[in-house]
Amino acid sequence: MPETPAPAAPPDPAEVAGKGATRPAASLRNRIRTAPLRLVIGLLAAATVAAVVFFLFSDLKGNVGYVLPRRALKVAAMLLVAVAVGVSTLLFQTVTANRILTPSIMGFDSLYILVQTALVFTVSAAAVTSAPPTLQFGVEVVLMVAFSALLYRWMFTGATRSLHLLLLVGIILGSLFRGFSSLLQRLMEPSEFIILQDLFFASFNNVDPALLGVSAVIIGAVCIPVWRARHTLDVLALGRDLAINVGVDHRRVVMRILLACSLLVAVSTALVGPVTFFGLLVVSLGYQLCRAFNHARLIPIVVLIGAVALVGGQLILERVFGFATALSVVIEFAGGILFLYLLLKGSLK
Repeated sequence: MPETPAPAAPPDPAEVAGKGATRPAASLRNRIRTAPLRLVIGLLAAATVAAVVFFLFSDLKGNVGYVLPRRALKVAAMLLVAVAVGVSTLLFQTVTANRILTPSIMGFDSLYILVQTALVFTVSAAAVTSAPPTLQFGVEVVLMVAFSALLYRWMFTGATRSLHLLLLVGIILGSLFRGFSSLLQRLMEPSEFIILQDLFFASFNNVDPALLGVSAVIIGAVCIPVWRARHTLDVLALGRDLAINVGVDHRRVVMRILLACSLLVAVSTALVGPVTFFGLLVVSLGYQLCRAFNHARLIPIVVLIGAVALVGGQLILERVFGFATALSVVIEFAGGILFLYLLLKGSLK
């Protein structure tokens, strides 16, 4: 007669209670950990809305139908630049594992200055300033993205697939572009050089309305897949070896992220001009507030900090100091000081 199996022992009530209490406890800890970050994001969002409302409606005099659309145009340009520069710098620092690098190290700003200088040198400043803005925008975006795509493809498909070598080549090409631009500037007429200098500084006062829609579509088309890949970005922040060990196709993902950075920087630069240290400034402040490699929190924090800095800074310069200086000059000054501080602190890795 077969032996009847002994009935299974009933589970220990204390053990069951312990397992049941583990998940609520972990969920409670996660909620406590994420609550301050949600509060930070909420406060930054409220500050952004307040800055936009004050910028649009404070000191509103004269012909409201003329003034208000121009203020809205300026705010839209600043918000687009905040998204493009903040996200591109955050992505670039994630793939390079370095918090003092920005996409400008690849020579984008130098290439923009070279394109402007070459156009003024060959077809005159009057022809450049009178050309359709959409044509200039398209030429600058296509040249900068094509340059980065060729550079990335060359460096990532050869025998030496090194990100550090790619950065070194970018630095050298940036120096080459600056040197060639300086040579052309010395050969041109002084009157044309004065007009050319205005194109070297970012300005939110002369943004063409036709370019805002195109820029918004391109930036949105890039940021949507970036947001969907936020968990992959968290893995990339752990380093190349760990990312490969967990199954991430590191080369392909890094190539796509660098191309996304190139497109965002190209659109931002072609829209308002180069802003070298703005990305470093807002991403460093974002890391100080977030203190984690959680891109689901970092991305909105960085974008909101950039929006508050641009809209609030422009508001102070226009209404308090009466256009005494350009906002880009103040941002470059503050970003340069932060860059030196990070170097002295030993953040260079």
